[in-house]
Amino acid sequence: MQIINSKMGDIDAIFNLYDEAIAFQKTKFDKHWLSFDSGMVETEIAENRQWKITEGEEILCIFAIAYEDPFIWQEKNADPAIYIHRIVTNPLHRGKQLVKSIIEWAKVHAKATNKEFIRMDTWGDNEALINYYSKCGFNFLGTITPESNADLPEHYSALFLSLFEIKINY
Repeated sequence: MQIINSKMGDIDAIFNLYDEAIAFQKTKFDKHWLSFDSGMVETEIAENRQWKITEGEEILCIFAIAYEDPFIWQEKNADPAIYIHRIVTNPLHRGKQLVKSIIEWAKVHAKATNKEFIRMDTWGDNEALINYYSKCGFNFLGTITPESNADLPEHYSALFLSLFEIKINY
């Protein structure tokens, strides 16, 4: 198993996984992602911020990272942090604790890029994910509702979010 950058040739697989995730979300919770902009994902790939966990040629999981997230994290955005977004596990590989693998990778990546925090968010009232991310080692920081903004991705518009953080120990 390895974590490597996604490539432009992975676009169809990435969007297939997003579609499967949205369908799964609809069965588990009263909220779900909207479709994502292909230009956003292509930019993440070009900037080496879209990642995949692979085993051989098979994609087990995908996720994106950012080095700033001002609309969600507001004044805390000034902190040196890595932000993890849109973790999607291939349905054939659920239960393999891939989020924990992402966290371990993110700790190494954060140190290599001089970041002090690993951060992420999820829906503010999704108790199952809040509990899961806490069990994975994230500290639950509380909830926010970001202000609407033209630069904020559509799926964040008027959402109530829970915020999580891991402090990197050097």
